[in-house]
Amino acid sequence: MKRHGRNISVIGLGYVGLPVAVEFGNNQQVIGFDINPVRVAELKAGVERTNEVPAAELAATNILYTCDARELRKADFHIIAVPTPVNLAKQPDLSPVINASKTVGQQLKKGDIVVYESTVYPGATEEECIPVLERESGLKWGLDFSVGYSPERINPGDKVHTFKTITKVVSGDSAETLAVVAAVYGSVVSAGVYQAASIKVAEAAKVIENTQRDLNISLMNELALIFNKMGIDTQDVLKAASSKWNFLPFEPGLVGGHCIGVDPYYLTYKAAILGYTPQVILSGRSINDSMGGFIASQTVKELIKSGRCVKGSTVTLLGFTFKENVPDIRNTRAIDIVRELQDYGIDVQVFDPMADPHEIMEEYGVAVAAEESGLQPAHAVLLVVPHRYFMEKNWSYLSALLEGQKGVVIDVKSKLDRGDIPDGVTLWRL
Repeated sequence: MKRHGRNISVIGLGYVGLPVAVEFGNNQQVIGFDINPVRVAELKAGVERTNEVPAAELAATNILYTCDARELRKADFHIIAVPTPVNLAKQPDLSPVINASKTVGQQLKKGDIVVYESTVYPGATEEECIPVLERESGLKWGLDFSVGYSPERINPGDKVHTFKTITKVVSGDSAETLAVVAAVYGSVVSAGVYQAASIKVAEAAKVIENTQRDLNISLMNELALIFNKMGIDTQDVLKAASSKWNFLPFEPGLVGGHCIGVDPYYLTYKAAILGYTPQVILSGRSINDSMGGFIASQTVKELIKSGRCVKGSTVTLLGFTFKENVPDIRNTRAIDIVRELQDYGIDVQVFDPMADPHEIMEEYGVAVAAEESGLQPAHAVLLVVPHRYFMEKNWSYLSALLEGQKGVVIDVKSKLDRGDIPDGVTLWRL
């Protein structure tokens, strides 16, 4: 039973919003709103394509799924959990959160609280979102309604660090609002809540969490570039260095997805508006954004070394999602490898058992084989995303994808056993 006296709605039922709605729905009825009628229909039928919520949990929760914004009037505590991507110019795209604010604002009542979970730059909630709520509702912020911010910390595919088990940062526009927001989230988050000093502090905390990870990974990627020139295996170096107690366990790789590859741009965008051009953050972003092209160029070099004519060669990519064991293709950097290889005149084919081929075609214009039998024999195979599906197989699976069971294998995340490489196969890894 709810202990906070609030009726809850969740706006946006994706990777972030659905787990939030499900946890609150275990205690009370929750209004689950999404603008996508297909998504709503699937959830009503018990279908959850993101794989973030088990079928049993979805069936047991009490959520009223709807595309009808008028249902939001049944709630007085609205949680906005929509995506906040960047555009092609790497600038924040606030249109989803602004549109969600319009939707909520049109249904807002006196006494309501609106809490944003979407990642934004510090100040965006008060500078961009609240004016929309006021304009659409005709109500006055601080007098008729209140606002809070509680940054999402959902990690797609992670079954250990979940909405319930991760400390929830909460904030509010007043001490009274903060107390209510803390009580609401505290009723379902077993790890407890952390009360931030202000909305801006909570917004800033969110963007630097992923900026810190981004920079650490960029350092590993830069080291991989250097060690590649030296002929040293990066993983061997990291394994040796990690014998020291305080060495941080970061590894090189592609950096995509909805958080790490996006959030730093929100911070640098706001910094530039204030007249400061970030140096370290943008440098790290540049390195990470270049890794797909680097991997593609190394693939070309290995093909040349093997005696293959690059133009007209066939290369198979295994994995297209932004990380292993999830169907999420948002901001995947696998596309950088595909496009770079195609620029060399290479025939690229992709297989990913976790991803939706139709979604990939719609989003990126890339055809994906439905199963391995649809793949042509390749001159090189790139293990881009080490899904469990691939890792449960052995070298014979990879070599069978190569023409004559001979050729090049590129191990992007260095997950393959180097002691078992078949004859006729050349391995390169990041």
